[in-house]
Amino acid sequence: MVNFRIIGKIIGSLLFIEAFFMAWCAAMSFYFHEDDQIAFLMSLLITFGCGFLFLFMGRNAENTLSRRDAYLLVTAVWLIFSVFGMFPFLIHGSITSLTDAYFETISGFTTTGATIIDDVECLPHGILFWRSLMQWIGGLGILFFTIAILPSLVSGSVKVFAAEATGPIKAKMHPRLTTTAKWIWSIYLVLTIGCGVSFWLAGMDWYEATNYAMTTTATGGFAIHNDSTMYFNSPTIDYICIIFQFLSGINFTLLYICIFKAKIYSLFRNSEFKLYISVVAGATLWIMYLLFTQLDYDLERSFRNALFQVVSFITTTGMFNDEVGLWPKITWIILGGVMFLGACAGSTSGGFKCIRGMMLLQVIRNDFRQILHPNAVLPVKINGQNVPPTRLVSLFAFFTLTIIMLVVTAGIMSVAGIDSANAMTIALSCVSNVGPSLSNQVGEVIYWSGLTDPIKWLLCLLMLMGRLEIMTVLVLFTRSFWKEN
Repeated sequence: MVNFRIIGKIIGSLLFIEAFFMAWCAAMSFYFHEDDQIAFLMSLLITFGCGFLFLFMGRNAENTLSRRDAYLLVTAVWLIFSVFGMFPFLIHGSITSLTDAYFETISGFTTTGATIIDDVECLPHGILFWRSLMQWIGGLGILFFTIAILPSLVSGSVKVFAAEATGPIKAKMHPRLTTTAKWIWSIYLVLTIGCGVSFWLAGMDWYEATNYAMTTTATGGFAIHNDSTMYFNSPTIDYICIIFQFLSGINFTLLYICIFKAKIYSLFRNSEFKLYISVVAGATLWIMYLLFTQLDYDLERSFRNALFQVVSFITTTGMFNDEVGLWPKITWIILGGVMFLGACAGSTSGGFKCIRGMMLLQVIRNDFRQILHPNAVLPVKINGQNVPPTRLVSLFAFFTLTIIMLVVTAGIMSVAGIDSANAMTIALSCVSNVGPSLSNQVGEVIYWSGLTDPIKWLLCLLMLMGRLEIMTVLVLFTRSFWKEN
């Protein structure tokens, strides 16, 4: 059966970590002398106190974690982190609705970036920093972060990694998972610092640079200005965003090999990376041509804006540097396609992942060949290695479930009175953890705050399932999961 004591013990310890992050935001609010100080102090105390309660419930727990425990733990941690993460919004009064507060928080932790706050510029600095910090924590995974800093806390960490990591193939750069986690988080930290320093040198102040660095490298997209990076109207900042979003969309194991092992050539031998960069290049050139010919943009602006939005959408960041709603409608079909595909597995991005796209393309190619050569044995290979049949079964199960979720969610929203085209883009935005969505009327932005509460709760579930890649959550609803044997 499920070992609830060890799950409670781990959750209690993780709540201490969440309270520690809230303390950073409390320090930020004290620095700016704003009215969110009490909100963070109270939230910190509540989170800390409940952490002790969970630890008390988990006293004398056996320090073993089964695969079943790991899957329940991962889902529970993301849900509970979001529950406590919404307290600063509610106590401060930035968000008064429980539904809206939870939606905003889970959107942050899952790095979706869909916000119900229509005017973020009226929020105090501490609250804005908390929104950015949530995305940074969730970028590589809450429990993966814990494995890196407190490896002894999460027993059975390999099972937890399997439940939380993205992509069909979980690559490790070191025999010890804790060492792998530390290296990956080191790369993440280096990218964040590099991004922040670059933003600061480009003209942002330290607070703006810190916030945008966290949400850019986490590919989350929360902004501290209503106009996102359009606020700065700076080509330099746009190109910095493009570079760090693109890097954050690469498999971090591959980045480790390139940076710390100095094997740059391995980047261009990687099948997934080649598809990733090919899709970015192809979509950028197509949209660039449309902007240049139909909107009379000059060549540089066409290239920069097209590249920015393609990279923003394929990495599921969701930032804007232009009035994209006024672009030709064909561009949104292109952006919708790259949004569904996503970047590389093992990165901070969401979506279907390029590695799955590679596997699907090879299966389709092999199927055509099989028609001509019925007796041929045609394996699916990724980076020269055969993909076992079990992985292909999981691939088609994942693809089928993703399509079913999109259709069912869009259908429910259509019944609730949302236009069918809008319903589909909203569902796609949430399951891919992208965030932004436009109306089927050109130039008309969908405001998440206008959705009904039941739809928001449905989308909260969709965002969580998209972040944990569906199976981790759905397996909890099967009868076999709760059977003793």
